[in-house]
Amino acid sequence: MSSEDPRVEAIKAEVADLKAKIDELRIEKNDKDLAQIASEQGVLKALRKPPSIKLRRTLKGHFGKVYAMHWAGDSDSLLSASQDGKLIVWNAKSNIKTNAISLRSSWVMTCAFEQTKGNLVASGGLDNICSIYDISSSEAGVSARAVQELSAHDGYLSCCRFIDEKHLLTSSGDSTCINWDVETGEVLQTFSDHKGDVMSLSISPIDPNIFVTGSVDTTGRIWDVRTGKNVQTHAGHDADINTVDFFPDGNAFGTGSDDSTCKIFDMRCYGEVNSFGAPEISCGITSVSFSRSGRLLFGGYDDFNVQAWDCLSAGEKCFGLISPHDNRISCLGVTPDGSALGTGSWDTNLKVFS
Repeated sequence: MSSEDPRVEAIKAEVADLKAKIDELRIEKNDKDLAQIASEQGVLKALRKPPSIKLRRTLKGHFGKVYAMHWAGDSDSLLSASQDGKLIVWNAKSNIKTNAISLRSSWVMTCAFEQTKGNLVASGGLDNICSIYDISSSEAGVSARAVQELSAHDGYLSCCRFIDEKHLLTSSGDSTCINWDVETGEVLQTFSDHKGDVMSLSISPIDPNIFVTGSVDTTGRIWDVRTGKNVQTHAGHDADINTVDFFPDGNAFGTGSDDSTCKIFDMRCYGEVNSFGAPEISCGITSVSFSRSGRLLFGGYDDFNVQAWDCLSAGEKCFGLISPHDNRISCLGVTPDGSALGTGSWDTNLKVFS
């Protein structure tokens, strides 16, 4: 059928009409936000007095900007990546470096710990390659060599996360994500519905087949590894989405954007349920992470600050960490057991709060 065929035009009109009806139904169902529900249930009073969070450790050892960090599954080990061309594995409790890896490229943008056994770490950046290292086999004081280099992206690697020991997801500036076979280095799937650089990804804590991505096309998208398809697309931001993180129950996710806001999108109602911003905040958000209970959403900002938002409030700021860093907050994350918050900065340091 040609593009001028009246049957094609009729089908297009029918599809447009169905989309409009779906949008109307979503708006009708989205009659209340998270704060209204919380207020009706009487659960807002508990956090009127913010929790006391103090600086416990300052991890010094990098000689360049810290670009990325990721906690291990044991909640003790912390991986950091820096412009000095080093990956460092820390014992955050004892403030001891347990491994240091020299990277082939110093333009690193992301790093990841394998969560089940903690033997593998990965990193990537402007070299378009995801390098995987086995830190369990490296000798003390000897830099580990890459056991696998995953090369298929046509743009920089913005984020990488292990699904398990044998599979890893990467997101890239080439607008795609890839599911890799770690052992063979083969591409298993390519996810390519985004219309701009994919800046971040997060794997569901309850179903490793589901992950969310955030992109400069201002959308957050839910993907299913089993089908290789985009199953939900969430819009609401006015600028690039730099970071995403799954809510602890796996039913929602948080985002941070260059429009100076953080948002929560719920997959069950297919919509935005809360938004966090303040008139005095006019910079972008580089990283977000939920507390283990999901009550707090931590955001790292370009203005050197870390803010904590009460997820059940009407977009109200709960508290901010006192002078966490002397430069841009590039990354942050809550430990898997919820006991601590780690932050990394362009001031070359990492800090641990609890």
